[in-house]
Amino acid sequence: MKSITLVNSLIAAVVGPSLVAACGEDAEHSCYGPQNNVEYVRQVKRMQPGAPNATSLPKGPLEWGQINFLHTTDTHGWLEGHIKQQNYGADWGDFVTFTRRMKQTAGNMGADLLLLDTGDLHDGTGLSDATKQDGELSMPIFDEVAYDLLTIGNHELYVTEVAYQMFNTWAKKWGDRYVTSNVKILNPQTNEFEYVGSTHRYFTTAKGLRIMAFGVLFDFTGNSNVSQVIKAADMVKQGWFADALNTKEPVDMFVLFGHNPISQKDKGSTFKTVWDAIRKVHPATPITMFGGHSHIRDFAVYDDSSVGIESGRYCETLGWVSMTGFDASNSGYKGIKNPHGVPNPSRPATEGAKSPFKYSRRYLDWNRNTFIYHTKQQPKSFDYHSGTRVTGQITEVREELRLGDVYGCAPKSWCMECAPFDSEQNLFPGVIIPAVSKIVVRPERKDKARIILGNTGSVRYDIPQGPFTYDDNFIVSPFRDVFRYLKDVPYDKAQKLIKQLNNGRVDKRSDLVSMATPQDECTNPTMGYLTRRQMRENRGPIRRQEIVTPGYVTKDDWGTDGDDTEHSPIPFMRNPGYYESRGGFPAEGSPEVVDVVFYDFIEKYILQYLGSAYNASMVDCYIDCSFTSQDFLLPYAKAVWQENIENCPIGGKVIEA
Repeated sequence: MKSITLVNSLIAAVVGPSLVAACGEDAEHSCYGPQNNVEYVRQVKRMQPGAPNATSLPKGPLEWGQINFLHTTDTHGWLEGHIKQQNYGADWGDFVTFTRRMKQTAGNMGADLLLLDTGDLHDGTGLSDATKQDGELSMPIFDEVAYDLLTIGNHELYVTEVAYQMFNTWAKKWGDRYVTSNVKILNPQTNEFEYVGSTHRYFTTAKGLRIMAFGVLFDFTGNSNVSQVIKAADMVKQGWFADALNTKEPVDMFVLFGHNPISQKDKGSTFKTVWDAIRKVHPATPITMFGGHSHIRDFAVYDDSSVGIESGRYCETLGWVSMTGFDASNSGYKGIKNPHGVPNPSRPATEGAKSPFKYSRRYLDWNRNTFIYHTKQQPKSFDYHSGTRVTGQITEVREELRLGDVYGCAPKSWCMECAPFDSEQNLFPGVIIPAVSKIVVRPERKDKARIILGNTGSVRYDIPQGPFTYDDNFIVSPFRDVFRYLKDVPYDKAQKLIKQLNNGRVDKRSDLVSMATPQDECTNPTMGYLTRRQMRENRGPIRRQEIVTPGYVTKDDWGTDGDDTEHSPIPFMRNPGYYESRGGFPAEGSPEVVDVVFYDFIEKYILQYLGSAYNASMVDCYIDCSFTSQDFLLPYAKAVWQENIENCPIGGKVIEA
């Protein structure tokens, strides 16, 4: 486990040693956390134990075309699903069943269906992050889905060991399906930089479409030194790319996919650079695009024969794109003209387009209601053995890692961005700032006044009312940023730092997180939890749209009709880039000097704003050099959230074992 010994020592310091069990060498007494923790469990016949199912259904059937796509991105280890959120409660086992049923449906219809993923597989939950090496147990579970195309995300490149895991294990297993057109890694056997996966993939679908695929990561610069990210502008000048574009083999369609924002308006996206290069050689060939990285639902139109989708984050969204318009005059397609008995794509990319191609797009909520509805099954008939096996595997891993251990009972829900930064409902004043003030304390300097500065981007998810588990700690704070400090800084200088930081460049963990802010106030679902009323009510059969729950309300290049399930919008409030917490201040007046505590990756800005009298040699680790941003929430929950710990309600309802 990561940092559990340190967390236990902090819990003992804050709440007393009697609440912390002895820590031994064997598995039974290992340092997984307090041994008297409550395991949060409910026995159910689907999803993960305790996960609530959705209360509404999709608005209607999907439009099936000659070729259809299911797209995931930015899963970040959320293979267990959202155990406390009704809209996104399905787990990876449910998804395994869904994809296999959809593949079977496509075959029966005489159409193609391709599955794609555009990266960022770690840094989000305990399932992927609580092992010694990120992804050690989650990646075999992820691999249970038979993807046709995959590519790399920036979160596979921060840590050298993870990058080599992708190169040595998964790139070899996935073969030419893993396309990393602009990412190389240093091969220690040859001492040469080699592509992690394939530069491109040329293949023919079951129904005869001949596809050329490129997988392009945005111009990422935060990778470890064993990898190289080639800028898109340089990649399109390389010989292999020119050869692929000028191949003598017929190309019916290009698939341009990658961990890259889909919107042309996003300054961080490099898709347009590659798209332009393709269009110079193939002015009319359709280009279908699949993006990621910015954690939003989005759909972009590039021209009459080119569209692209971005499918959210965290196993909240499954993207659907379908396309028709192929025949013997423009392709090698040998399938049906239009699948029968289902709606078909009828919308051109642009109004008045001369292209023969018609499209549809849909953003599916990640829950069993969605999966059952679109496979035309009943709850009792939906599951395949392969899916239930994966669900069981996830449960076993969660138990092995003790992810369900409860450290506290959150008395209410706090959101990152659904309330103003100064609101009690906002996660920062509600939890993060008081937790940092209480827990981030150097024992021998506990009586010294301190100002603690952190990046709001280091916090990645809400805290819902209910059990706060070991897993939730990774979900809310997945990064390991060391707390460092400067001692005895004049207060008049230190108290200006928060304003200087927020007025200056925001270090986004930085390009280390590189998550774009949602483009409109309705694209970022957070607080779609069960309300007290919903949990109390004894509902009969679910009827479509009987209940409209909070969730995604998306606006894209085609308008507002892309969400598969209707929701009420959630307010979006932009947070500042940094937060400040204080501790040890006198009851009246201000101290003359304070300790300035901060995350390690913003050290250069702290020194810059404090001026030439301060330099790196004066900076030291605050508690110790292993105490990070991932180590203060568990002790805080253990100290503050103990009421109702044995019978903790989620959104107002007690979920009993």
